[in-house]
Amino acid sequence: MDYTNMSPKKVRELIRQGKITGNTAGMCAGYAQANLCILPKDLAYDFLLFSQRNPRPCPILEVSDVGSRFLKTIAPDADIANDIPKYRVYENGVLTGEYTSVEKFWRNDFVSFLIGCSFSFESELIAANVPIRHIEEGRNVPMYITNIECEPAGIFHGKMVVSMRPLPPDKVVTAVAATAAMPKVHGAPIHIGDPSVIGIDDISKPDFGDAVTVNPGEIPVFWPCGVTPQSAVMSAKPPIAITHSPGHMLITDVKNVELKY
Repeated sequence: MDYTNMSPKKVRELIRQGKITGNTAGMCAGYAQANLCILPKDLAYDFLLFSQRNPRPCPILEVSDVGSRFLKTIAPDADIANDIPKYRVYENGVLTGEYTSVEKFWRNDFVSFLIGCSFSFESELIAANVPIRHIEEGRNVPMYITNIECEPAGIFHGKMVVSMRPLPPDKVVTAVAATAAMPKVHGAPIHIGDPSVIGIDDISKPDFGDAVTVNPGEIPVFWPCGVTPQSAVMSAKPPIAITHSPGHMLITDVKNVELKY
């Protein structure tokens, strides 16, 4: 089924019913998507500070009330424990499982952080006639852990994660301009060109997501990625953290155009 023009509310209903479990790239064109990181209240301030100090990979769209599974602004009827296609549970920094619901793990001291996602600027790129390879190939976007150190805060530290889209040379400037206008969803690329400069040894082997075709002459373009909190969780090793599975996002009711300057 094509979910490109379906409403966010309807797609969230299908996710809650278990009818959508795959990645959300290309769904609900024009609407912002969000990364998720859920932590106990006693770690929430550290993570909030970490996000504030690293706004490129961690632009916060909303923070929940303590213990609440519901948001107030970006998707008021969404159930954070059920409306993402796939979640990850980390215990002491170790991934212990992936789930289509985390309701059974819910605690009254949990705080949810919703973080901007690069999927949100892809409709702007498509409108500008910039090709999006992972959408063309029906795959998840490739994501890589880099050698770029995030600014630490409290217990949280780690390497920045980036997403990559290979572009023809004549589309790079257009892509930079289109995404620079959307800092709430990562903004302009963090790196263009040689992957080894940012610590990526093999572009065909992403740390998260799927490899995509890079055609001869194309330039890999890298954007800060909202999977960076998972890198920070693996480094900081909190007793428990719940995130989205990379590429499996919360689709919000916020229009992408609302996230521009």
